[in-house]
Amino acid sequence: MMHKFTILLCGMACFLFGAILSACNGASTSQSAPAAIQAYLRALETKDANQMINLSCAAWESQARLEYDSFAAVKVVLENLSCKESGKDGEDTLVACTGKIIASYGAEDLVIDLQERIYLAVNEGGEWRMCGYR
Repeated sequence: MMHKFTILLCGMACFLFGAILSACNGASTSQSAPAAIQAYLRALETKDANQMINLSCAAWESQARLEYDSFAAVKVVLENLSCKESGKDGEDTLVACTGKIIASYGAEDLVIDLQERIYLAVNEGGEWRMCGYR
């Protein structure tokens, strides 16, 4: 009787452990396409080049470096950032954002209206990544 109880208990523990691992594994893919674009833009604001590259698809990595370099010497502020899915392009997701990037060059500000771009998010390796804009 004790042997059956031990086997049942071990079986339940294995099932629970498997469910926990499955949930943990799924956590990396839970970030949405709009959240990935927002994270990329926030990394631009905080001047985190590594994060920008990590949040980029393979095809966009070199462009992420260029974007970082173009904003590296200025103060960057995101104002009222909000992004949402706006459609599909094949398997990729289109993301529309509102808000502004304000780049301050001393006494002069460059204001980039985020509504003027549609961002492309792709799912690479189970992660949503920034992959350009139109």
